[in-house]
Amino acid sequence: MAQEEIIKNAGVPYTIVRATQFLEFLDAIAYSSTSGDVVRVSTAYIQPIASADVAGFIAAAAVDAPANGVVEVAGPEAFPTNKLIGTYLSSKGDTRTVVGDPEAAYFGAKLQATSLVPVNSHRIGETTFDAWIKTAA
Repeated sequence: MAQEEIIKNAGVPYTIVRATQFLEFLDAIAYSSTSGDVVRVSTAYIQPIASADVAGFIAAAAVDAPANGVVEVAGPEAFPTNKLIGTYLSSKGDTRTVVGDPEAAYFGAKLQATSLVPVNSHRIGETTFDAWIKTAA
């Protein structure tokens, strides 16, 4: 947020592309939430986006007229975090147990139900979780 404020106050045209979590970070989310064979993750919703979709939005912003504002982008689907992590790990043959816990920290922060999904106007990426997982293996 501090970096965004610097850009906003610099007096030059700009577009900030703000993305939800990348699908490519699912391993890191699981890793940071693991104790033994249990992955304890929040039940808050997450709307992850493929990094390739984000790259497309950034490329478009680079050639479009400056928005002088923020363009929010998100994946096409929202999931409870625990359900997404469970499905992701199962798809990889990972046998850890995933437990949904509304009090579980997300990289040290307690989440509200909509902390990780866009609440304002946003653009939607094209890559679904199912399409991404087929290429991520």
